[in-house]
Amino acid sequence: MACYITNMPASALATDLYQLTMMAGYFAAGRHHTTRATFELFVRRLPPGRSFLVAAGIEQALSLLELLHFEEPEVAWLARQPALARAPAGFFDYLRGFWFSGEVWAVREGTPVFANEPILRVTAPIAEAQLVETALLATINFQTSVASKAARVVIAADGRPVMEFGARRAHGLDAARCAARAAFLAGCAGTSLVEAAQRSSIPLAGTMAHSWVMSAVDEVTAFREYDAIFAEHAVLLLDTYDTIAAARAIVDHHMQPSAVRLDSGDLGGLSREVRAIFDEAGLTGTRIFASGDLDEHAIARLIASGAPIDGFGVGTSVVTSIDAPALGGVYKLVEVVDDGPGRLVMKTSAGKGTWPGRKQIWRVMENARAARDIIALHDEPQTAGSRPLLERVMVDGTRTSALLPLAHARVWCAERIAELPPDLRRIDRDASYDVQPSRGLTEAIRMAQGS
Repeated sequence: MACYITNMPASALATDLYQLTMMAGYFAAGRHHTTRATFELFVRRLPPGRSFLVAAGIEQALSLLELLHFEEPEVAWLARQPALARAPAGFFDYLRGFWFSGEVWAVREGTPVFANEPILRVTAPIAEAQLVETALLATINFQTSVASKAARVVIAADGRPVMEFGARRAHGLDAARCAARAAFLAGCAGTSLVEAAQRSSIPLAGTMAHSWVMSAVDEVTAFREYDAIFAEHAVLLLDTYDTIAAARAIVDHHMQPSAVRLDSGDLGGLSREVRAIFDEAGLTGTRIFASGDLDEHAIARLIASGAPIDGFGVGTSVVTSIDAPALGGVYKLVEVVDDGPGRLVMKTSAGKGTWPGRKQIWRVMENARAARDIIALHDEPQTAGSRPLLERVMVDGTRTSALLPLAHARVWCAERIAELPPDLRRIDRDASYDVQPSRGLTEAIRMAQGS
């Protein structure tokens, strides 16, 4: 699904085959409507180099659920597939009229979350809840991965703007759009990807390429022509030939660019030399931006060295979450309701266990800081001094509130990250956060294990 909200139906074929074979099985057994199931989406373990995750992609996930739909040619194609040859004929009629009718609870987009905490919870007829697993995981896993990396880069920049420049290094254009959105949510100041900026109301950012400079008769001509067209929006790229010579040429030819960009070499040393040249010439307002395979660690080193850099362009490391490119989010069954009372279910296999029942996360606050999280059964009383993280966002397949503007979610994200303990916001080492099961959940686990 495209990484912006659309009013076009989302293809229900965006799923794995076994979701459809299980749906056909539920239909054949008459359970597709009579059995209601609750699944929760969570991450079992934080990746190395992540002390928290930033939940992202939830708005796209809700849009997908609202618009999920089988087109007639898709149903006809499915009916011809050998894997579904033994499905009851009525199953394909069921698919023709399919729509998602479930209830969804989710954390607010931009919320920091931790291992085993449900980011999203789906309660629906079991066939519906089963079908959407693949699309929900693909949407939330990727954007959460990118947002979590971007948050670290923004923290490292220590108040300096970070622009996301990674479209050309993303794993396809839809990944680029999603990455731009997730990076902005997590604190990046803008994107170079024009479509993402237009679709998601993200500020546009960009400079010039080396090809502009190389195509002109000389570097000074390239700078003058660009500056004449774009004036205060012109950011001149200095390192095509010789960074220091380019800076001196700007001064010698009485140009006054609003900003310049350094993209290679010793960024710390070059920024000092360029700053000195500009300041001596009275160009104290000309900002210096740096780019070139940067990540949070490189940015932190530059800032610690006192490099006079005013902002950063970051691409590959953010849009691919290069050090943790695959987030291990899972979507697991936790409760089943047939005719009688609900059954809490859990998986007990080594390393892949789950906790039973519908859950709520209570974030305990102390002195305006997040102190610990309690994962409780959904109907347990509120933990003292805490606030709930999961909110009901969809009933009967319809959102409970209007779409939250991305800019508002970005502010929410920054405020929630600022509440985390300082150790969690360090980028030089991992830190742990206290997440505990409640008494009620602990008892439910014990009972489900039969002990």
